[in-house]
Amino acid sequence: MTTTAFTDTATVFVRELRPVLRNPFSVIFTMVQPLFFLALFSPLLPDGMGLQWFVPGLVVMSCLFGASSTGANLLFEIQTGAHERMLVSPLRRSSLIVGRALKEIVPMFVQTALIVAVTVPFGFRFHVLGALAGLLVLGLFCVGLGALSYTLGLASKDQEWLFWGVQQTVLFPLLLLAGMLLPVDEGPRWLRVLSQLNPLTYVVDAQRALFAGEIFTGTVGAGLLSAAAVAVVGLLVGTRAMKRRG
Repeated sequence: MTTTAFTDTATVFVRELRPVLRNPFSVIFTMVQPLFFLALFSPLLPDGMGLQWFVPGLVVMSCLFGASSTGANLLFEIQTGAHERMLVSPLRRSSLIVGRALKEIVPMFVQTALIVAVTVPFGFRFHVLGALAGLLVLGLFCVGLGALSYTLGLASKDQEWLFWGVQQTVLFPLLLLAGMLLPVDEGPRWLRVLSQLNPLTYVVDAQRALFAGEIFTGTVGAGLLSAAAVAVVGLLVGTRAMKRRG
């Protein structure tokens, strides 16, 4: 039976989503660290920067932790031989990476809902339409980041230490330079320049604007372009890596 790229991608998406549905605790577990940051860093924020400033960054952080770690799942499949069985299937190589990357949107939506549910009783308020638009922007970013994480998993193969070493080395500088935990506006010039070169900075700024109800602004446009760029680069790099692997 002839299949299309859409049906192949949907098949991979459903396959990748099943373990998450069978073990939803894995999604909740990725929130532990962001919630610790909420408890430890929010009291240190300058006057005027409370939950309205911190929570959108926390949402991006949860996405960052989850999507950047998903390549470990592919690494496990490579080690057990499950990935090789997928490669000999009639599924398109591009669909293998696109379907995996799209799966990252579902945990991101669940994590966002849980974070908002936890913080609303403590005074966090958000604009519903703006927040939904923010999730769409963040979904693009998750797709690209997930694809890059899977590419790193392919490159690591049997060297699990390499995956985690690179992931941790890249993750925390991106997180800190994006101003998720503390503002960088008053930092030294070199820090502000590095922050401006970080695509995640614009995604975080866009989330804060959208959660506040500022939808049609330059800040949101910059965040959307940045997320789209990460998605395009991630899918292109991941697709090429998957085809070479096949």
